Order: sequence, then structure tokens, then C-alpha cells
Amino acid sequence: MNKVVLTGNDLDLEQLVAVCRDHVKVEIDEKAIADVNKSRKYVEEIVEEERVVYGINTGFGSLSRVSISKEDSAQLQENIIRTHASGFGNPLPEDEVRGVMLIRINSLLKGVSGIRLSTIELLLEMLNRNVVPFIPEKGSLGASGDLAPLAHMVLPMLGLGKAYYEGELLPGKVAMEKAGLKPIALAAKEGLALINGTTVLTATGALATYDALKLSKIADIAGAMSCESARGIIDAFWEELHTIRPHAGSLKTAENLRNILEGSTYITHTAELRVQDAYTFRCMPQIHGASKDTLEYVKEKVEIELNSATDNPIITHDGKVISGGNFHGELMAQPLDFLAIAVSELGNVSERRIERMVNTTLSGMPSFLVKHPGLNSGFMITQYAAAALASENKTLSHPASVDSITSCENQEDFVSMGNWASRKAREVVKNTARILTTELMIAAQALDFRMEMEDNKYQLGKGTKVAHDVIRKQVAFIEDDKSVEIYEELEKAQELINTGKLLEEVEKVVKF
Repeated sequence: MNKVVLTGNDLDLEQLVAVCRDHVKVEIDEKAIADVNKSRKYVEEIVEEERVVYGINTGFGSLSRVSISKEDSAQLQENIIRTHASGFGNPLPEDEVRGVMLIRINSLLKGVSGIRLSTIELLLEMLNRNVVPFIPEKGSLGASGDLAPLAHMVLPMLGLGKAYYEGELLPGKVAMEKAGLKPIALAAKEGLALINGTTVLTATGALATYDALKLSKIADIAGAMSCESARGIIDAFWEELHTIRPHAGSLKTAENLRNILEGSTYITHTAELRVQDAYTFRCMPQIHGASKDTLEYVKEKVEIELNSATDNPIITHDGKVISGGNFHGELMAQPLDFLAIAVSELGNVSERRIERMVNTTLSGMPSFLVKHPGLNSGFMITQYAAAALASENKTLSHPASVDSITSCENQEDFVSMGNWASRKAREVVKNTARILTTELMIAAQALDFRMEMEDNKYQLGKGTKVAHDVIRKQVAFIEDDKSVEIYEELEKAQELINTGKLLEEVEKVVKF
């Protein structure tokens, strides 16, 4: 992808990730410019005629009852940036901030926000030159938009606040100067147009959704390897079984497992070795499939939000000014809570498969998958760590969207907590990636033991063989405790997920 051209209407998740993480350049489609300019003209007419319109010549929130003079309309906009920038906590990661900027630009290009084209172009140049505003991650109710974090995004545009440039945190004015950019003064309506919306929670949630979709494929690979190490029964993945309960995710997971395990002679059929497998093997299509269906639903909601106008008031293309609630985060808060639940379940079932492999009573292999257990602990504590993450995910999966707290003198009396929903989902995705990393590493070890136990007379499936080979190029078989620092090996294994290398190699032989 060489560049992304924004129209306000067709930004997708893949393009978002390309801009956020690969720093693909962004341009504005010429067709969007006319609508932006037309919308701005309406705002200027309102200011000149001194018509009373919320956010243009009134105060904000419960202060909408206060009229603002024409002379003070520009100062009003700078004031809200200065005072609304009241966030707290760690800075949002660079890729998320770039996502915030991209989504805000795309939203403003819909031509219903009344902002000047030159102001949008400055934000675009900041994105293309990688001036990354310092945005504390906490402080948004996800109701009147992500007001506090978005205000921090705007500060460097005014020569205020802080921003990263070439990896260095600098005063906002200095960062802009180093990038060859000049700060601006905001005009009427512009401050509100820049900060009122669901942009931050959407950026965080969108990247978490993208990563979760990848993890759902990794989960199938890890689960297939674990099942194969146990000489599991493939009959539970037959298509005929799933067509009579035809949920899309279940059908897809069963297909993935059949394809990954194709050609395996370790895999068995019903009553060959046992009549049934445990649920964590047998029910993978139903468990992973439920998460896949949820992720597809969340992706659909995310891509709608990427191309939505979420500020207030809205200026229609025929000049009407409508004060509504498009800034409210509930439409995204609920799906992002659902995202956390779906990904948490992938981690939960993965951790249970880990337990089956390291438990000699269940696996028939040495305790904790190491030679001479007792002298060696092997993978004992990796299961503990995975269990800790799975348990943490369960707490993080408590929905944020069922909470609310009144703000702004009771004018904003029902809020979404969507920003917290998105950040929780992000943490669940990170935790689950580590659990799946652990399962992949342990499954590779278990397959090595299985091959040794069976005198290498069987062969791995076409997908599991590639996965095993990729892991073994990065992480060696663990003979004993003295030969390894387990954390370092886990980090090497996780790199295969983080870089996409494992999935890329498996996808060369298996169609997902």
C-alpha cells in the first residue's frame, strides 16, 4: 500500500493499520474539499449574523445558556482546548495516536463539522511528518466524545502541550518547528469540531480488533498443534457436523483445523485410541467460532465508526445546524466490551489446553514436558503465568458500558465509558497473545516428545509442520532447566506472533 486517500466515507481497517504502523502517507481526496469549504462558509455566516448556535457562539455543555460575542468566538475555541486537556496516565502508544489523527481527519472530511480546510491540512501534515501529540490515556467518559484526550491532540497545533518528533518528547511548539510546521489560531467552531467525538476510543478499539482477528487464526494453529500432540480425534471437525448448526465462525474454525491438520498421521478417529476428546480439543470449532463471529461483528461496527461524523453540532449540506448526540460512545462501547469477552475466551481455552499438555496424568508425557522432572521444572510456571493472564482477562471482561456517571451539571447524565472499554479490550488482546505464545511453545515441545515416543513413524499435518518448523528456527527444544532462561524463549516465540511471521508462513500452505 503506497498511500491512503481519504474521502470521509471509505476508510477501512487495513488502511488504518497501514497508516498507524507502517507510516503510509495520507492524502485528501479532491472531492471532499468542496463539502468542507461549504460547511465552513455556513459557520462564518452564523458568526457574522450573530445567530445563536451551540458551540459556535455559546458556551459548552451546561454552559450552552451563555452567549458568546462575535469578538470572543475564536478565543472560546482555544479556551476549551486549554481547559479540556486534563487527561492522566501513561501516554497512548504511537500507533494509537496516529489512528486518532487519521480517524479525526477522515471524520472532518465528511464536510459537516464547519472546520477550515487549512486546519484539517495541518493535522494531516502532522500525521505525515509523524508529529505525535502526547495524549494521556485516561480521562474520557466516552460520552461527549473523547474530550480530554482529543484536546491533548490539538494542543501542539496551537504551539502548546507536548508531542513526540523522531521519538523525542518535546514541547508542542518545538516539535512542530522541527517538523517544519507552524502552529495556528483556531477559528469559530474549530475547537469543538476537533475534540467532540469518539475518535480515541475508536482508534484504540480498531487496532485491538485488527490484532484480535489475527489472534483468532493463531488460536486455530495453536489448538491444532496441541490437539495433534495429544493424538486428538479429527472427526469433531468434519464439515457435516457443523453444517447442521451452521454458525459462520464454527464452520470456518472447523475448516481451518481440517486444513491445518491435513496429512497428519498423529491425528486419530473416533474409538481408535479413545471415544471422545476433552472439550478444549473437541469443541474448538464452537469456542473459537463464537469468538470469530463476535470479532466480525465488532469489525463491522469499527468500520462504520471510522467513516462517521461524531461531533456536535452537525451542519448539514443545506446549511441546517442540528444539535444531536453523535458524539456518544455507546454504539462502540458495547461492541468493544464484546471484543474483550471474545478474545478472553480464546485465552481461556488456550490456557486449558496448556494444562492438558503439561499435566502428565492428562498427556501421558513427562510432567511439565521436560526430561527428568523434579530436577527440572520445565514448563511448570509458564502454565501459572498463562493462568494468571487468563484470570486477569476475566476481570477485564466485565463490561464498561453498563457503568455511567453524571457530568456537566447533570446535562450529560448518561455516559458510555467507551474509552475504558477500548483500553480494556486492548489489554485483553495483549494478554491473550502471550497465552497463545505459551501454548505454541509448549505445543512444539509436546510434539517433539510425541514424535520421540512414537519413534518418528508418523508425520505432522501440513500446517502444523510449518508452524513447528518456524517455532524451532526461533526457539530450541528445552532439554533441561539449566540450558534456558524461559522468559527469553517466550519473548522469541512471541516475536513470531508480533511480527506476523508465524501466520505468514502457515498461510503459504493453508488457506484461512
